[in-house]
Amino acid sequence: MEQLTFREELSRGTMVFDGGMGTYFSASEKLPGQGCEMANIEKPLLISAIHREYLEAGARAIKTNTFSSNRVAYPGGNDVVLRQIRAGFRLAGRTAEAYGAHVFADIGPVTGLDEVRTKEEYRYIIDAFLELGAKNFLFETNSNTIGLLESARYIRSRVPDAYVIISYAVLPGGYTRDGLFGEDLLQETGASPFVDAVGLNCISGVRQLQSLLEQMNTEGLTLSVMPNSGSPVVIQHRTIYQSDPEYFGRELAELAAKGVTIVGGCCGTTPKHIAALTEALKSVSADGTLRSVPRAAAPEMKESAFFRKLRQGEKPIAVEFDPSGYADIGKYIENAKGLCDVGADVITIADCPTAKARMDSSLVACMLRREGIEPLPHLTCRDRNLNASQALLMGLSAAEVQNLLIVTGDPIPTAERDEVKSVYQFNSRKMTHFIRGLEKKGAIHPFHVFGALNINAINFDAELGRAEKKIEKGMQGLLTQPVLSRRGLENLRRAKTSLNCYILGGIIPVISERNARFMNSEVNGIEVEEALIQRYVGLNREEAENLALEVSVEIGKAIARSADGFYVITPFNRVSLVSRIVEAIRDGHVIS
Repeated sequence: MEQLTFREELSRGTMVFDGGMGTYFSASEKLPGQGCEMANIEKPLLISAIHREYLEAGARAIKTNTFSSNRVAYPGGNDVVLRQIRAGFRLAGRTAEAYGAHVFADIGPVTGLDEVRTKEEYRYIIDAFLELGAKNFLFETNSNTIGLLESARYIRSRVPDAYVIISYAVLPGGYTRDGLFGEDLLQETGASPFVDAVGLNCISGVRQLQSLLEQMNTEGLTLSVMPNSGSPVVIQHRTIYQSDPEYFGRELAELAAKGVTIVGGCCGTTPKHIAALTEALKSVSADGTLRSVPRAAAPEMKESAFFRKLRQGEKPIAVEFDPSGYADIGKYIENAKGLCDVGADVITIADCPTAKARMDSSLVACMLRREGIEPLPHLTCRDRNLNASQALLMGLSAAEVQNLLIVTGDPIPTAERDEVKSVYQFNSRKMTHFIRGLEKKGAIHPFHVFGALNINAINFDAELGRAEKKIEKGMQGLLTQPVLSRRGLENLRRAKTSLNCYILGGIIPVISERNARFMNSEVNGIEVEEALIQRYVGLNREEAENLALEVSVEIGKAIARSADGFYVITPFNRVSLVSRIVEAIRDGHVIS
């Protein structure tokens, strides 16, 4: 009798996969889980024995031991990856044949490459499996869709009856490590005619994945769920999963009864877990579909006074003014009020510029908001992971801070990297997309999101390209680096004509010749023309400040036609100077 295909057998009921090969191998060998793919070559009998244990436990489909078989994880050349794939597929196939079970080519995420090379690497891996006769493919533990839908299309072009599952690793908050929301990923992937099933795996246990699914619209999707056995613990430098197989089996069987038709295990799930699942499935019956938890309606956008002026073409003035060190916050707020009194519409606060710790920009923004001053805090992607970022955004939302400036952030200085680590889980584009996703889910109120534009970039075409991507992700405006050269002015004009967003032109008062040379030589993103520097030669402080006022107003007039507003930066806490500049811009007919 000819064996049923996976698709045919699935049509008859729930399909059970095996568990976590990497963690089970690690526990069996008392070795770290990394590198278990080499065991296909070096310890084939052990890998076959593990496959057999899962099949004996009741698995109807097993994954090849090739999760990390790619040239990023194994950079030693093409040969080692091809050998892993060939050995892994043959071991799984020979073992599964005796049980009439199905074999899935297991492909983990390809990371650390650009989009083009990522797609090429997936194609390379797929071709290796196709040459061996693979017909079933599982792409698991993904954080984004890069290369996946194209891979599914390619597989189907080569093997029209192939079965393709794409599964994502989603954090308890509902998003992946790349800040993409699981529901959006499942819907986008499930809409592809080349993908048969979509799902969730890894990171969380059964109940957490069920909770996630209940908050998603999964109607019409064939679902795969392969949870971890539970939460890991670290004992003597080893990561151990201590969980009850009976609990795992019972909970996952109940999830299957609600319409999840493909179930199995990920990290920490052993043959005992799969046996418990198989047994539990015998005593459950379908009882409908996943219960959908009512979702809070997304709050409506409340327009800030600053953004309203932008929209109405009134050329608002943003002033960057940061607390200095351990300064009395009362004095800082007094000065901020003074800046607003002379014409500043919003106070922006930098987030640890040059990677030097300062008073937290978001906390300062909340203090300003409480005093009736409209703030625009900068948020960098350097120092916070996704959880910390969401927590901060929720707090700012509750405090009714309405404006944000999202920047990737300056890197940690080289000498400090051994002690202080950057996070950089995402860049400003991904952060903006993440914010818009949180707004859509009703987790935070809608923000006015701004970004940065380096008009002094050496390759300004590339800078414009990045800016366009920021706007695509939901940024509404850009604040530029200071204009202190004719090239910067021309680039500002180019930006205004080519970018569909509000632009605030940057102005920073040059306070001395030394200050000008320092900015030109040591501050990334600032270019000061030599002719301007020469105007400061030999001037005392008072003369230099008067010239700074004059030059800043000149720049304000020059950029007025190409900018929707002004972004004035306060150097060295020179509040009185910046107040004069703001007043001159406001009252000196720079703003018409």
